[in-house]
Amino acid sequence: MTCTPEALDRVFLQLGPLSIYWYGVIIATGAFLGLLIATRETERLGLKKDYMIDIVVYAIPAAIVFARLYYVIFEWDRYVGGPWWDIFAIWEGGIAIHGALIGSVLTAYLYTKIKGLSFWMIADIAAPSIILGQAIGRWGNFMNQEAHGGPVSESFYNSFMQYLPGFINQQMCIGGTLYHPTFLYESVWNILGFIFLLVLRHKFNPRRGEVFLSYVIWYSFGRFFIEGMRTDSLYLFGEIRTAQFISIILIALAIAVIIYRRKSGMANKYYNGKKVK
Repeated sequence: MTCTPEALDRVFLQLGPLSIYWYGVIIATGAFLGLLIATRETERLGLKKDYMIDIVVYAIPAAIVFARLYYVIFEWDRYVGGPWWDIFAIWEGGIAIHGALIGSVLTAYLYTKIKGLSFWMIADIAAPSIILGQAIGRWGNFMNQEAHGGPVSESFYNSFMQYLPGFINQQMCIGGTLYHPTFLYESVWNILGFIFLLVLRHKFNPRRGEVFLSYVIWYSFGRFFIEGMRTDSLYLFGEIRTAQFISIILIALAIAVIIYRRKSGMANKYYNGKKVK
């Protein structure tokens, strides 16, 4: 479907030669709100909020490094033979959320082991904040006109997209063609996941570790289907999209861990941080 391009300005603030982009502002906002929620939950459970702040401080650089490394590995043909410094040109785009999650989880695991804390408790505290940060962060992709789907058909526009706020359709009009706002689909899915995890944590007395594992299942399930609509996917081999393959593995692994921890007695019940006998 054709449209008239009216892209929003990617620059949030211009300070002389320094440009501050909306992408960075939105990502930082998501991280801040996530940290705020996580620190409040940490204090509610009787832990020091400094624990969560420390993890975030260490996890952010690790997440960036792993997000870039993940992307470069699966896009190696793009970099081999070229200038080696292109591998580090993160400002030109090219990071992957799965890589960021791997870096963050490894950092949290090492930190909890050093501090003598329960990794699963910290993971449960962080899970709603992570998915909220992802929901907000997708709007950074929106400002950059990236992570979108394929062209929208006339029938889909008439049945759905015409009811979206005008600024969304204008921003998804690229080169005169209207594209699926897959950033929006994932953002909405993640917001629903955020609500689900909060309800799960506060109303259903889940066993330790199962809030985080539920996050893994929820996010991966939605990402699998949304990834199939995107035009910028990384590919494992042939037509196998990397994010879809990883999503299937994560869902299966999370379910297996839940079953194993319950059968082995490792997942004791906790309510508001208190062990239930």
